[in-house]
Amino acid sequence: MALSFLEEKFLSRSSLMLSALLLFQSSAYAEGFFDDARADLTLKNFYQNRNFLGNNVAQAQAAEWVQFFTLDVRSGYTSGPVGFGLDVIGQLGIKLDGSPGSSGTQLLPPGSPDDLSRIDPVAKIKYSKTVLKIGDTVMNLPVLRSDPGRAKMQTYQGATLTSQEIDNLTLYAGQIRATSLRNSVDMDSDLSYGGAISDRFNYAGGEYYFNQHRTMIGLWNAQLKDIYQQQFINLTHAQPVGDWVLGSNVGVFFGKEDGGARAGDLDNKTFTGLFSAEYGVHTFYVGLQKVEGNSSWMRVGATDGTSGGGSLANDNLNSSFDRENERSWQLRYDLDFVQMGVPGLTVSNRYIRGDNVRVKNIGIDNGTESERELVISYVLQSGTLKDLSVVWKNSSARHSWRNSSTSDFDDNRLFISYPVSLL
Repeated sequence: MALSFLEEKFLSRSSLMLSALLLFQSSAYAEGFFDDARADLTLKNFYQNRNFLGNNVAQAQAAEWVQFFTLDVRSGYTSGPVGFGLDVIGQLGIKLDGSPGSSGTQLLPPGSPDDLSRIDPVAKIKYSKTVLKIGDTVMNLPVLRSDPGRAKMQTYQGATLTSQEIDNLTLYAGQIRATSLRNSVDMDSDLSYGGAISDRFNYAGGEYYFNQHRTMIGLWNAQLKDIYQQQFINLTHAQPVGDWVLGSNVGVFFGKEDGGARAGDLDNKTFTGLFSAEYGVHTFYVGLQKVEGNSSWMRVGATDGTSGGGSLANDNLNSSFDRENERSWQLRYDLDFVQMGVPGLTVSNRYIRGDNVRVKNIGIDNGTESERELVISYVLQSGTLKDLSVVWKNSSARHSWRNSSTSDFDDNRLFISYPVSLL
């Protein structure tokens, strides 16, 4: 029964991809397409329980349990000066437990359906060290990131260009026209910020490594058409000092309105810095962040939910501490238990606090918020289930104000993942 369900919901939707592969199979140029192909299946079991605190919350708890199957198929390239390839991400989620009264974890779409499935294909063209992709893809750029916070991967639809023709320099450019969020099976073409809607996001940037690859400088420009334009300057560095390795990742975002200014006149500067000190199995972090101007940090959202952060020093499980006028700091400590005889076990603990928060619609001018986070992770190092990982994430969020989008809560997530190489 389970097999027939998977075939119907998941495998049958790959027929378009398989047809394309068969077309290449008869060609003499297809050797690299197949020989360099890889296929991985990841089984992800995800449970989340969030308890909302306070007397005026819409519901006391959000709790759901899902089983996800993520198939990642990547072809090689056909031979010749210009190579052609095809990548496909297939995702199937099955609800194991949950009810309409405890929905809202964003593991599943609104309405708490029993399952979800999605196929994201992307065609790719390679010339020398330059790759053009057209279709659906996962993004991991400072100005646009896919949200990794749930079982389903967020994907973006559009065209992306990556070039590495010059040693140590990577250039990026692209246009995004839609996104499928972590709790949605659909592509939403209404990209948003500040309550305004756009139909495209354009970006260009570059990252250059030097100093024996210990130092990187990045320059980026982004545009959510007719809403905002944003620039980002980024510098990272790792410096060995005796038995220590000192690291820094600092940057500044500059943002203002674009074109038709559908979200009004905007002015934003966001300063971000994450500093680390690694000594053997111990790593200490300090994060500092400041948002200035009349708007929050600029990121692409969608009409059916929010998008991921990830580019800021104080981004964590539940927030990016990127509200208007907010100042925040972070302390974090990571421990690897390999020297204690338990390889694969790691623990991370951090605390983040923000103040000076401005929430205009309820008249807050000096709000505060804080979050505490504990992450315990274990990866099996050998045996039949080698690489199976178990992660427990425990966090809490507290705010000095309340509105329809902000509440205090305690959150627990248990995540079990097992990768299987199929090809």
